[in-house]
Amino acid sequence: MIQFDRQDLEFQLFDVLDMESLCRDRFADYDRESSIGILDTAEALARDEFLPHAAKADANEPRFEDGKAILIPEIAQALEKYRESGFFGAGFDTELGGMQMPEILRSAVSFLFYTANVGTSGYILLTNGAANVLAAFGNEKQKQQFLTPMIEGRFFGTMCLSEPHAGSSLADISTQAIPRGDGTYRIQGRKMWISGGEQDMSENIVHLVLAKVPGGAPGVKGISLFIVPKYRLEADGTTGARNGITLAGLNHKMGYRGTTNTALNFGEDGECEGYLVGEEGRGLMYMFQMMNEARIAVGLGATGLGAAGYQVALAYAKDRPQGRRPDAKDMALPPVPIIEHADVRRLLLAQKAAVEGSLALLLYTAALIDQAKLEASGSAHSDLELLLGFLTPIAKSWPSEFCLEANKNAIQVLGGAGYTRDYPLERLYRDNRLNPIHEGTHGIHGIDLLGRKLGEKGGRAFDLWVTAIRSDIQSAAVHNRLEAFSASLEAEVEAFSQLSRRLLEQLSEEPVAGLANATLYLDAAGHISIAWMWLRQATAALACLEQGSGDRDHLEGKIWTCQYFFHYVLPQNQGLRDVLGSGDRTTIDMPSAGF
Repeated sequence: MIQFDRQDLEFQLFDVLDMESLCRDRFADYDRESSIGILDTAEALARDEFLPHAAKADANEPRFEDGKAILIPEIAQALEKYRESGFFGAGFDTELGGMQMPEILRSAVSFLFYTANVGTSGYILLTNGAANVLAAFGNEKQKQQFLTPMIEGRFFGTMCLSEPHAGSSLADISTQAIPRGDGTYRIQGRKMWISGGEQDMSENIVHLVLAKVPGGAPGVKGISLFIVPKYRLEADGTTGARNGITLAGLNHKMGYRGTTNTALNFGEDGECEGYLVGEEGRGLMYMFQMMNEARIAVGLGATGLGAAGYQVALAYAKDRPQGRRPDAKDMALPPVPIIEHADVRRLLLAQKAAVEGSLALLLYTAALIDQAKLEASGSAHSDLELLLGFLTPIAKSWPSEFCLEANKNAIQVLGGAGYTRDYPLERLYRDNRLNPIHEGTHGIHGIDLLGRKLGEKGGRAFDLWVTAIRSDIQSAAVHNRLEAFSASLEAEVEAFSQLSRRLLEQLSEEPVAGLANATLYLDAAGHISIAWMWLRQATAALACLEQGSGDRDHLEGKIWTCQYFFHYVLPQNQGLRDVLGSGDRTTIDMPSAGF
């Protein structure tokens, strides 16, 4: 059975991030007691309604019958319980009918659901993202007609970007939005890889569709964003006739099987009506808000899957007797639990370091969102937004890569048992394998970080990242047990800063060569960011130990895992920096025929 590590979650929220300091002004209702009560409610709902059908949803993927997607009934039942709890509206302002929950707490709640059942949770992620776009850019009528039912959990949402011929290259989309002369548009085209694109669980599906208006600017500057509902609305807001959207087929996925993934045709079987969001030609800018939020959520989902696997592997390692220690002389002694074997401990440490380090980073980004809302304007707000933007590709990509690795290590701990369907690890691994792909592949986020974020605002975002890390290095360095780690991270930050300056120069001179190894740059920045998060956790753990608060074993475990990361993972940056600094052109100059 998958477990939830509430002890660690509350340590991260209250001891590392001091969430209570954020719970003021607009978040004043969320003190420690009420926040723990919300986590209790979320955990119970995740355990009782989401977790029990995770394996069943995986084994019984959606079926394509009579133009519809057929899902197991437990998915709808769980989402109905979630709707009744009010969690769909958790992050939205009270004036919109939401709970105005701080993002750091909402992320912690989401983490619990992702840990239990990431496939069913996909509908929540998509609906929240689409609703946030409408809250930011929709007009009052659109908010009344579509946003309010989404906050209530009656309408679900999707994002329709990719097309059969255009995945990540959105400049090449061909879906058309033809003005009808009455303020509405006729939508024509095909969309592919649309998660949540068809289901009968919600009253309506609000598709946010990227399309081009004929005569508009070429490329991405000609992309606009449209609300295209599954059902048109009557004057009283109730659902009416279908809106010319046809389910062309379902994609048969390796994992995430509880979330439908669809090919949709717009306007091929009846006229399809769409409503412009904001202004023509600004669709990609609007959609980037949803994509950036989704990218952080992808990292959080990867972390939840890694956490689920780690808990299974840890319980198994404590319970499974096998072999004896290498120094055992008496073969008559009983076998020891496999957690006593060094290599199993290495595998567990790797999982713990990836999962709890990733969770720390994702909650840190959530705290930045809250701080930006509390600092509504001015330079402080701008700096928070810049730092968040710099961390977004890291927060999406590092957990996606290394919590997937954690799931692999969890399978290894169980050995042959982990390779069977009798345990959930193979399912968790298959689910997690999507996360380095969707919402931008690992390579795309490397290009984003190195090619865009590094030089943004004259390097201001990068400088804010370095400054934040160095501030925490200074806080940690006062502890003798952390002095070596602080010095190691400082040296790595300095070396990486020098390398980054050289890479910026190379990018301006020869962008193709400069971006050739952008993925390595992303990995190195991720290792630094997670080392930073572990130093923060170790500092908080020592403070708790000095105060005599918290569980001593848990706190000591934090310091030992920090040591693991600094001894086993951060040193890998030397090799990454060597390749990046060499300007190696192997991936560019290798002849295509040589493959």
